[in-house]
Amino acid sequence: MIKAIIAAAALATALGGQDRPASGPTGDFWQSLRFLLGTWEAKTQGGSAGATGAGTYTFQLELRNHVLARHTAAAGCQGPADFNCEHGDLLYAYRDHPGEPLKAIYFDNEGHVIHYDVTTPDANTAVFVSAPSEAGPQFRLIYERKGQVMRGKFQLRAPGQSEFRSYLEWSGEKKP
Repeated sequence: MIKAIIAAAALATALGGQDRPASGPTGDFWQSLRFLLGTWEAKTQGGSAGATGAGTYTFQLELRNHVLARHTAAAGCQGPADFNCEHGDLLYAYRDHPGEPLKAIYFDNEGHVIHYDVTTPDANTAVFVSAPSEAGPQFRLIYERKGQVMRGKFQLRAPGQSEFRSYLEWSGEKKP
């Protein structure tokens, strides 16, 4: 009987610890990105893609709070013939090791993979920037929250250019 109680207590302790947030010696390392959490409407309104669309995206902590994931869902799209209105993608923010800067990786249904460094210049802005490359464009993804509205930009900078140019811009309110 005592062995059963000890085993049950050990199991409860092991299972009870699974929902605790991952935090390093400096505390909650997701604090700078928590403003992104939730489900957001997205309505495109600019950029060189020439597309209009609507949908939602959700930022949520996953894998016992070790990864911040963004999942998207399209609701409608119109664009030029070369624009993929059936676009789907995933974005995962993570830390390789405690105390190291945040990084992110992006995958889409067209086979693109983008590695980002993540910074938060202020409490309501996150900037994801890929490394420059001579073989192709550098990418920048910006999220900026103002009240209940999130604005986003996906930008490119071609080799030899000094400035990023918006390919797609969107905004929308947080869903309840």
